[in-house]
Amino acid sequence: MTTAAVEIPGYVAGTWTIDTVHSEVSFVVRHMMVSKVRGRFDAFDGTIKTAADPLQSTVTATVDLSSVNTGNETRDNHIRSEDFFDTEKHPVMSYRSTGIRAKGDGYVVDGELTLKGVTKNVPLTLELNGFGPDPYGGTRAGFTATGEINRQDFGVTWNAAMEHGGVVVSDKVNINLEIEAVLQA
Repeated sequence: MTTAAVEIPGYVAGTWTIDTVHSEVSFVVRHMMVSKVRGRFDAFDGTIKTAADPLQSTVTATVDLSSVNTGNETRDNHIRSEDFFDTEKHPVMSYRSTGIRAKGDGYVVDGELTLKGVTKNVPLTLELNGFGPDPYGGTRAGFTATGEINRQDFGVTWNAAMEHGGVVVSDKVNINLEIEAVLQA
């Protein structure tokens, strides 16, 4: 193990599968210039490979875009439509890390997000929440990652002007990931 690995309490190198029951992939977008709408995706999967040198670790993930859930069926159906995700033509969103770097007390995962057939670099600020045994004889790891995209960059361009200025949906979308992963035997 490298010096960096020793500094991460309980760090374990290996291949991890995201435990979707104990994880969340969510987003926040400003609505009508006055509030924020929160949503999540109910179906996703991914693999994390922690290397002996943590900075050589990798992550891949896919999200089923039709599983979008904002708590409002009408809005969710609109988000699935051609106006937003166009899930008929583009059923999944994917992320593939291209590198990990230390930044301050934490890390940044550099990677490529693919949405609606467009791939862009999207860095995610990473917090390591811990590594440890679970009550079933396995090993778990926890991660928090956050980032921000401009939805226009991915061809998600629908909007409507407000009568008194502004628009219905902001271009900026905040991404929030709470991930619990299980070490594979």
